[in-house]
Amino acid sequence: MSTNKAYQQILKTASIFGGVQFFTIIISIIRTKLIAVFIGPAGMGLIALLNSTINILGGISGLGIETSAIKNISENYKDEDLKSVSKVVALVKKMMLITGIFGALLTLIFSKWLSIFTFGNSDQMYSFIFLSVTLLFKQLTSGQLIILQGLRKIKFLAKANLYGNLFGLLFSIPLYVFFKIDAIVPSIIISFLSALIFSFYFSNKIKIEKEKVEKAYFATEGKLIIKLGIMLTISGVLALLSTYLVQVFISNVSNIEQVGFYNAGFTLLNTYVGIVFTVMSTDYFPRLAAINNDSEKIKISVTQQSFMSILIITPIIVLFLTFIPLIIKIVYTSKFTAIIPMVCFGILGMLFRAVSWSMGYILIAKGDSKMFIRTAVFFNFLSLIMNICGYYFYGLEGLGISFLIYYSLHFLLLKIITKKRYGFYFEKDFYAIYFVCFLICIISFMCRYIEFELLKYSLMGSMCLISLVFVLYQINKVMNLKNVLISTFRK
Repeated sequence: MSTNKAYQQILKTASIFGGVQFFTIIISIIRTKLIAVFIGPAGMGLIALLNSTINILGGISGLGIETSAIKNISENYKDEDLKSVSKVVALVKKMMLITGIFGALLTLIFSKWLSIFTFGNSDQMYSFIFLSVTLLFKQLTSGQLIILQGLRKIKFLAKANLYGNLFGLLFSIPLYVFFKIDAIVPSIIISFLSALIFSFYFSNKIKIEKEKVEKAYFATEGKLIIKLGIMLTISGVLALLSTYLVQVFISNVSNIEQVGFYNAGFTLLNTYVGIVFTVMSTDYFPRLAAINNDSEKIKISVTQQSFMSILIITPIIVLFLTFIPLIIKIVYTSKFTAIIPMVCFGILGMLFRAVSWSMGYILIAKGDSKMFIRTAVFFNFLSLIMNICGYYFYGLEGLGISFLIYYSLHFLLLKIITKKRYGFYFEKDFYAIYFVCFLICIISFMCRYIEFELLKYSLMGSMCLISLVFVLYQINKVMNLKNVLISTFRK
């Protein structure tokens, strides 16, 4: 693939899946707004703790298959021939069903202890009992979506996500209106069920021959998927555990309302801003997995992905810094303005995250389990300590500062690791663009401290315009942006 076409493919995927994800974000904002209005920060804290616990259990029971299987499907998918992946697909579906049942049973059995450990009492035991079914729904949904992702059927994948979220919201609205805090558990279940139904609907549009999975094949191929999956599981569970422990720490030293603020702030950063990485990884990881044995191709692919990532994230950062008070009032309520300093510091970290995220996939694509586990343990421990210290000494603003420092260290350390272990490095031209993006973001951040409102917002508005012009100019240098956008919108 030529350089020009490679950049076009990245932008095409981002525009197709990103367009749908934009509507998904709107749906998420509406859901969050309902929660903020009808049950407040305390209700958000309760949802955060329930979801964190369920996600940890799902991470443990899922064995990381939802990511590792994408690598196997991508590697086996040759020349658009669905027969080449039919057996792998059958294997993945079977594994997802088994792990889903295991997760549901795990939640049922330990429901009382989960409530005690999470909330300090057994009051939420029945919440966990009812939510146990979501572990099965989650795995079955992931089983369908990873098939679409591994085959790079971006349109079907995007639609499955969109309609699953949309109908989940539509059924949740009356529940929150009439039952308020009592609607939390039913709404979570309905959201997972809606995602499951639409994942099956769009996955079945891909006509893959059904294959019987023999015991010998299940043992050999399943072992390879699980081996990589366990590596990813440990990393995922450590990240979830780190978040969970920070939430528990905040709840103990302060109150559940502060947990709600913490969750609201990081939802803005990781979900609404971090959606850029979710969108891009949809095509990026399968593409990288397919060329994992060619170091030169990996270097080119990671550089291209990093280049596009920083260009896309830069204007988003500047826009967020400019309109953050308005964004928070729209997404949440005026009660949540306490998280503004946290989000403003934290969002600067996204520029470092954009590059470290691209480099981090090298370890997964290479299947370098030992190094991946070492970095996962170290980085999650570092994140936990920094977040706890940040909140303890500086409150919510400290969490934003710790987020920024953490991702700057994450970028520097991954840069050293990938250079020494795989010979990966960025060319000088990349750093020149990166420096300009960094400068734009820092100037926009500093403008926030200007006391004269008219001058402040005039300068920040100018930075928004400068960032957009710079980004469009740079993207147009590597491709004919006008033709790409016209072609995409026509489709």
